[in-house]
Amino acid sequence: MDVLRYVAFGTDPAGGNPAGVVLDATGADDATMLAAAAEVGYSETAFVTPSDDGTLAVRYFSPLAEVPFCGHATIATAVAHADRHGTGPLILHTSAGVVPVTTTVADDGTTVATLVSVTPRTEPLTESDLSELLAALRWSADDLDPALPPRVAYGGAWHPVIAAADRGRLADLDYDMPALTALMARRDWTTIDLVWRESPTVFHARNPFPPGGVVEDPATGAAAAAFGGYLRELELVPVPATLTIRQGEDMGRPSFLTVFVPEGRDTGIAVTGAAVPI
Repeated sequence: MDVLRYVAFGTDPAGGNPAGVVLDATGADDATMLAAAAEVGYSETAFVTPSDDGTLAVRYFSPLAEVPFCGHATIATAVAHADRHGTGPLILHTSAGVVPVTTTVADDGTTVATLVSVTPRTEPLTESDLSELLAALRWSADDLDPALPPRVAYGGAWHPVIAAADRGRLADLDYDMPALTALMARRDWTTIDLVWRESPTVFHARNPFPPGGVVEDPATGAAAAAFGGYLRELELVPVPATLTIRQGEDMGRPSFLTVFVPEGRDTGIAVTGAAVPI
């Protein structure tokens, strides 16, 4: 297979989140795709099967397992497709549902993609799960921001949202990887969305991703979509709202995600970012 390598949510190959992209994986079976993702070694690789009607079927594999949806690999896939076929709208069929994506060229010549997530939703995080999660993170209840309550949020994949009371707590990421891996496997969580609110519309995020075989994800579009839905459902931002999420800075891969939260709980969340080839 021809595996392309792109950085998503950044304009510098040294930043953002790298993803593998296979624009034509027709005929590849699960074992082949998993082996290719493991060889690439990025947190995710997207495998595309084009259809006669112009839509794209996409599957996402980490080095260890398939995931239902991946935002940064979607952005990378859309930009890779645009680099070869031109910008415009695309329809992606993912395991999570239909995801429309639009690509455009920015004033600086960089190709930018906007995905619209499946309908987001939010569920309570039980006290026992929260206690176990905080223990695995080596956080205490005093580390939490009471204005952003813990929840489990969905925008194509499930992500607990845990808000830090200060930036220093977010910067100090030192978790029990086996314990967190076991908990996430039992609950089918893809990443843990750790956030800190800098201002009403600017957030910093870190995303532990042990199920994918990596300590941390530098930019997580699926979690950003889920977080947008969380903020809307809990009425923590006035909608419509445009948010900026800064991620990857603490690991030396600065990433920038723009999240548009429309009105209406049945509408998807738009996540925008640039992507460049590595």
